[in-house]
Amino acid sequence: MQNNFGNLILIPTTLGPNEPLEVLPISVKKNVENLNFFIVENEKSARSFIKKIAPRKSQASLRIFVLDKYTSEFESKSFIDPCFKGISVGLLSEAGVPAIADPGANVVMLAHLKRVRVVPLVGPSSIILAMMGSGLNGQNFAFNGYLPIEKVERKKKIKELEKNSKQQNQSQIFIETPYRNQKLFDELKKALTPSTYLCVAVDLTLPTEYIKTLTVTDWKTENIDLHKRPCIFIFHKY
Repeated sequence: MQNNFGNLILIPTTLGPNEPLEVLPISVKKNVENLNFFIVENEKSARSFIKKIAPRKSQASLRIFVLDKYTSEFESKSFIDPCFKGISVGLLSEAGVPAIADPGANVVMLAHLKRVRVVPLVGPSSIILAMMGSGLNGQNFAFNGYLPIEKVERKKKIKELEKNSKQQNQSQIFIETPYRNQKLFDELKKALTPSTYLCVAVDLTLPTEYIKTLTVTDWKTENIDLHKRPCIFIFHKY
């Protein structure tokens, strides 16, 4: 049975300071132009993106709901209330696509439970782009988020994921806070088996994009600066 609810529109953004329409389809622009209610992680950057992709849109007309680590579950449940009045709401990513290594999955689940239609729009996902460009197993891969910060636990986790990769023929994907990328890269070269393949994908979709897959042995002769650059790591032990 059809209801008269508005939709929850999942809106991707760029992965860096690109012009939006270089990497986003026109459907994203059209949806942003038609929406006034947005759920975002950071209001300032969200308004900047909206202004860039829809410059004629009135900023004063926007209703912004902030969804970050300080937002209570009780508060976030009200963010889709406009949908029950027939008004669509946009869930806007900070970078890439919503709810993938990005806040919003709980809001999406709430929409499903409340019979609100969820509409994901096409946009760049650094995880998928890195996997596409890696040459590793696109048929079986796992995204592991962040590895432990503590050095002993991190090494233990790396070895565990490498074992899983070998046993399950599964590529292992993970990310790190940009200022810790270089340290993690150095630790990977020490902890992984020399024959394991490691892909490093940096600044995806940007002019400085860099994607390379080598064995750990070969990486030891490569020099690359990863400090404060958005990066995806993937490894696979065959």
